[in-house]
Parts: sequence; C-alpha cells; structure tokens
Amino acid sequence: MSSLFCIIDDKHVPIYRILWISDVPHFCGESDCLYEGRYEVRLEQGESLWTNRDERDEVLKVLEKWHTGDDLDAGGSDSENWS
Repeated sequence: MSSLFCIIDDKHVPIYRILWISDVPHFCGESDCLYEGRYEVRLEQGESLWTNRDERDEVLKVLEKWHTGDDLDAGGSDSENWS
C-alpha cells in the first residue's frame, strides 16, 4: 500500500508537500546557527524542516518510490485497498 507520509525529524510529513531537498549540508558561518551541517527539506508555504544525512537519503528514496509507483501493492491500485 502506498504511504503518503514520510518521517522527517520525528514528524509525519505528507510527501506531496515536499518541494525540494538540499544536496549539501547547510553552512552559513554564524556561530549561533542551529542548522549547521543539517539538510534542508523545503515544504510548501515557505516552511522548512532540517534533517541529518540518513533521514534525507530515506526521504529521497520514499519520494522516488512514490513518483514511480513502486510503492503500490502488486495486487493493483491503491484505491482497491480502501473499503
């Protein structure tokens, strides 16, 4: 069954809200920056979440599966699983 959610920083995020994911960790040089070395996941409406590399890679895999349809059951479309 297809999942519309992925976990980012202990939050269940609808994957259709993700606009882009940074390829390199954040670096601004500010001494008080809380996101240094973390990866940004940009959501709709200007929101962002910050994650580590492992979570970022997992989100990328989930998005790829969702896009290609690889996350559907072999039995058919997702709508057949809703009764």
